[in-house]
Amino acid sequence: MQLFDPKAPGNLIPVLNLDESEVQRQMSVCNACRYCEGFCAVFPAMTRRLEFSQADIHYLANLCHNCGACLHACQYAAPHEFGINVPKAMAKVRLDTYAEYAWPQVMGKLYRRNGLALALASGAGLALFLCLTLMVMGNLFTAMPGGNFYGIFPHNTLALMFGAVFGFSVLALTIGVRRFWRNVSPADAPRQEKTAAALEAAANVARLKYLDGGHGEGCNNADDQFTLWRRRLHHFTFYGFMLCFAATGVATLYHFLRDWSAPYPVLSLPVMLGIAGGVGLLIGPAGLLWLNLRRNPEHGDENQKPMDRGFIALLFLVSASGLALLAFRESAALGLMLAIHLGLVMAFFLTMPYSKFAHGIFRSAALLKHAIEKRQPSPINGGSD
Repeated sequence: MQLFDPKAPGNLIPVLNLDESEVQRQMSVCNACRYCEGFCAVFPAMTRRLEFSQADIHYLANLCHNCGACLHACQYAAPHEFGINVPKAMAKVRLDTYAEYAWPQVMGKLYRRNGLALALASGAGLALFLCLTLMVMGNLFTAMPGGNFYGIFPHNTLALMFGAVFGFSVLALTIGVRRFWRNVSPADAPRQEKTAAALEAAANVARLKYLDGGHGEGCNNADDQFTLWRRRLHHFTFYGFMLCFAATGVATLYHFLRDWSAPYPVLSLPVMLGIAGGVGLLIGPAGLLWLNLRRNPEHGDENQKPMDRGFIALLFLVSASGLALLAFRESAALGLMLAIHLGLVMAFFLTMPYSKFAHGIFRSAALLKHAIEKRQPSPINGGSD
């Protein structure tokens, strides 16, 4: 929300909403205490500020990995009258940022819907539509020689349909994170610093550094005991997704550069990458759903759990249906398995910019800002950290 400052006509001054005001209050208390300064990137970034603008709040909220360590260490948490709960306050603002920076803007409302129902209904609806289409075509229960699913849906048709939807999702996410970056980006830094910062941020994303609770023992989940399982299961999910993406990329290169058309043998590179990625996307989401169901409600925003679970469930179903398609590709169930898998994949692509997928993109941008910012002189304490 914004309004005009009467003392400075033409200048827009952001007005904080309730969630942002609560983060501002809590950060002011934390900035005076600083007990949690070594826990994660949020607290060193916090100490570089005496006041917290809307841009600062959006940045810090997306820098938070919701590990829960600061909540269990905090002497001002409930029942103290200050009621400090940084993970919950940050989680609420993160949802606000996803909705505010979404493109098109009207689609930001999807973040506030029941994500679980939306994800499953989208996948089921699209799969049913494709099943009915194949039934009319007479291909729903027809075996194809060698499991050739392009005999059911031509390659160019699939490439056009899914390429267009995936392209839109990438465009929407790019515009959204660009808006976020323009709002929170730090002052200009030397090119050498930006390169070093980008490498550091990429390394932190790849190894999920800040899911270690700041001490290497992991996150809190159900209680104040530490566990590394949240970090490990995120790795299964992230690298499973990347392996599946790599499998699709290699298959595309085979098709267009070498004129090798699918289906490929089980021991071929695309299939082996797909199997490894699929297994990762079974283990990771299943484990994350189990942790989510057991998570202490004080560690985050309860209203976002349907969105979290919807994204996890859709990833799991996409992987399970893909592996089932591979297992039954030479049977009469090929058409049915293909329709179910394609429906779920299409639902995943359609909802990707407006689901929990966005948190990885926004968090990566926040980590990049942090890596750049910490290489610059501190604006307080005499200009040094």
